[in-house]
Amino acid sequence: MKIEEHYPLKHLNTFGIDATARYFAEVRSADDLLELVRRAEFRQAKKLILGGGSNILFTQPFDGLVIRIAIPGIELTAHGAGVAKVRAGAGVNWQDLVDWTLDRNLAGLENLSLIPGTAGAAPVQNIGAYGAEFKDVFEELQAFDLETGDMRTFLLKECGFGYRTSVFKNEFRGRHVILSVSLRLLDLSTNGTAFRPVTVYGELGKRIEGIPSGELTPRSVSEAVIAIRRAKLPDPKRLGNAGSFFKNPVIPAAQAQALLSAYPGMPRFTEPNGVKIPAGWLIEQCGWKGKRVGNAGCHEHQALVLVNYGPATAKEILGLAYNIQRSVREKFGIDLMPEVNIV
Repeated sequence: MKIEEHYPLKHLNTFGIDATARYFAEVRSADDLLELVRRAEFRQAKKLILGGGSNILFTQPFDGLVIRIAIPGIELTAHGAGVAKVRAGAGVNWQDLVDWTLDRNLAGLENLSLIPGTAGAAPVQNIGAYGAEFKDVFEELQAFDLETGDMRTFLLKECGFGYRTSVFKNEFRGRHVILSVSLRLLDLSTNGTAFRPVTVYGELGKRIEGIPSGELTPRSVSEAVIAIRRAKLPDPKRLGNAGSFFKNPVIPAAQAQALLSAYPGMPRFTEPNGVKIPAGWLIEQCGWKGKRVGNAGCHEHQALVLVNYGPATAKEILGLAYNIQRSVREKFGIDLMPEVNIV
């Protein structure tokens, strides 16, 4: 395993921010991680775990060790009675994993199609889209403790999954490195196993309403999700971005009702702990959609996505984000929280 110094990170973050790591290592196994923790010079060093770099904003050089996870492999570990269990290495591209399951007529990941990143990053963020979340199909994961060098299995109840969060994003951040994830999916090749798509989000429901029920498959749902995402979201290879910059806020029902009186067309979704308001709608109402400030701006088709139009600095992107937060707070009394990890 090669350890490099003053390593450029611009090509490893989808915002395209020019940053460097004091030390950098790419690991492909638990043995590589064990080698790192045994090296005295890294024991006290700050550590940053990097996957696909699609949910991060570097604001300064990282004065520590960046560990890029590149652990490969996808395998079917069990199947029967309409259920299939799949294990993927943490470095597997998420869409490659989705396609692998669709090719085998397994259901569960179709709504999560085209989410950028890796399999190992999925539980950190508890990725979700169009009415589905990673935790819905999660079975267990294997992680490596950078402090002790031990391996540990995490079950669902131990992961602290919430809306775009988990223990790996909070108290275990920088300590536990995810090695692999195991998923529990529906095996539609089993006789009598029926596919019941999740279409609670209206836009997806409209996309697939013309497909006869007998022809509706995980693949057709995936294709509909991909079409929606491509129409709304910019390709980070062409226009630097990290997807949704802010979380959709969940506010008390009474506050939502008061806002609804002032804004009758306000979209909202009832949640167990309140009412979820689309952050993109809030930002658009404040006039930010399509607006450019210097080299940064809000995307013309999706206000929730902040983009790098050129050689934008992290300062420009953060300044834009802070101004958006202030506008939404002043107009609606709602605080927007970043979904992107700011480092």
